[in-house]
This record gives sequence, structure tokens and C-alpha cells, in this order.
Amino acid sequence: MKLKSYIKAARLRTLPLSISGIIMGSALAYYDAHFDFLTFVLAILVTISLQILSNLANDYGDGVKGTDNANRVGPERAIQSGAISPDEMFRAIRINVLITLVLVVFLILNAFEIQHFLYAFLFLVLGGISIYAAIKYTVGESAYGYRALGDLMVFLFFGLLSVIGTYVLYTKQLDYVVVLPACVIGLLSTGVLNLNNMRDIDNDKVSGKITVAVKLGLQGAKRYHFFLIGTAIVLSLLFGVLYYTSVYSFLFVIAYVPLFKHLYLVFNVKASKDLDPQLKVLALTTFFLTLLMSFGHIYSLV
Repeated sequence: MKLKSYIKAARLRTLPLSISGIIMGSALAYYDAHFDFLTFVLAILVTISLQILSNLANDYGDGVKGTDNANRVGPERAIQSGAISPDEMFRAIRINVLITLVLVVFLILNAFEIQHFLYAFLFLVLGGISIYAAIKYTVGESAYGYRALGDLMVFLFFGLLSVIGTYVLYTKQLDYVVVLPACVIGLLSTGVLNLNNMRDIDNDKVSGKITVAVKLGLQGAKRYHFFLIGTAIVLSLLFGVLYYTSVYSFLFVIAYVPLFKHLYLVFNVKASKDLDPQLKVLALTTFFLTLLMSFGHIYSLV
């Protein structure tokens, strides 16, 4: 059935990572006595829709460019396998764009209503930019994922925009408390992309897809990976110290165990294809750390 192929192309395993920023931003707002359940649900739905859009567009972009070929290490893509044609995938992308736009409008109306027109306009623009960025990662001649800009965009959208934007949806204001958690999630999310690019480094190099990993080489990309994860750990510790309320403020250090194990395995991998299992590990560990950091921060209110 085509439905199964579309569900597979949506890559549902990537969704926990994508909503990490929403959860963190919501927890910070809840601690400051600003929370709305419907806003939370709509923000989650918008983020999921954007992630699925990005996954479908990635399948389409890499598929029509020939980057997804028999030499690719990861799971077989829909266009690559022939399960979905490029035209069918393009139609799915257009439908997904429409769904995302509708969800963005509902989210903005619910969060800001009529009295916060400037915020509403700003978030409508950000929603449009997010849709554009989700598509342009691999689609088109100027796809930024082919020019080593994917890492920066993931840090901005999965980290800064996701956490800070979610916080503003509730509070209608900015606060420096969101900066460190936004950077932590942004760095870990960038680590997931870097891991993906390290796995695909040989095929990307041959296909002309220039990523940071391709530019650095496998060993350089490993050092860069250590920097991303190590910096995220340091910044999360700093957040725990600066906003300490109880021992639960450091509950997130439990997530360091799989993170340290992950770094050890990555640095001892000899063949790039052996990195594939670590993608799921790092994505779920990021989600786990987000839950622990969120719970620990709001526990004093319970």
C-alpha cells in the first residue's frame, strides 16, 4: 500500500527529537506561571508537521539528485526504492505545506488572539520561513544542505527558534533563562545531523553533497562531534548551577551516561557505516535529557 510507503517516508523515528524544543520551552514557561494546554498541543502538531515536511522534502531532493543510490548506507528511501514516484512525493509535499500553514495559523490565533498583532505577524513570518527551510534543505539548485549549511540551520531551528519561540508563545516576552536550554538542544540536534552526515560521508562526497562532515573528513567530523556534544554537556551543567532549586535541578545528568557511551563508540568506529545505530541513540538521549531537564526545573513548583 502507498500509505505504508508514505508513513515510512515520514520517518516517524525522528519526531521525538523534533519536539524536544517544544517540551523544553513549555517547561520554562510553566515554571514562570505561563502555560496553555491548547497552545502546547498545537505547537507540537506544527513541529511534527514541519519535521514530516522536512523528511519528505529530503527524500524528494536527494532522490531526484541521485544522492540516494545503491551506495547509501542508511535505510532505503521511498523514491530511491521506487515505492513513491517523484511526482507523487511532490504532491505529498504540497499537501503537507498546506496542513502546516493551517496549523501555524491556528497556533498563532490561539496564542496571541487580536491584542498581540506584532507577535502574531512575526510568528506568521517565522512559520513561513520554517516551511521554506524545511523544503530547501535538499530541494532545488541552491539547497543549503548541499553547501555545508545544514548544521547551522538545525541549531537555529531545532534549538533557538524551537525553545525560545515556544517560550514567547506562552509569555509574550523574551527571557535569558531560555538561552542555555535552547543552545543545549540545538547542539545535540546538530550532533544528530553530523552523525548522519558522518555515516553518509563517502556517498555524499561522490554525489557532490558538501556537508560539514565532507569538508572536515571523518576524523575531523569526529572531533567536531565531540565539540557539539561536549559543549552541550557543559552548557546544561551551567544551566543547572545558575537555576538551581533542588537536587532535582541536576536530574538530567543521568542522560550523560548514554551520551558518554555514545561518544566512546563514535570515536572508536573505524567504518562510517557503523555509525548508523548511534543515530537513534543520540536522538532518543536528547529527548530523554530534555524530559529530565524540564522535570527537574519545574519540580520545585510541585
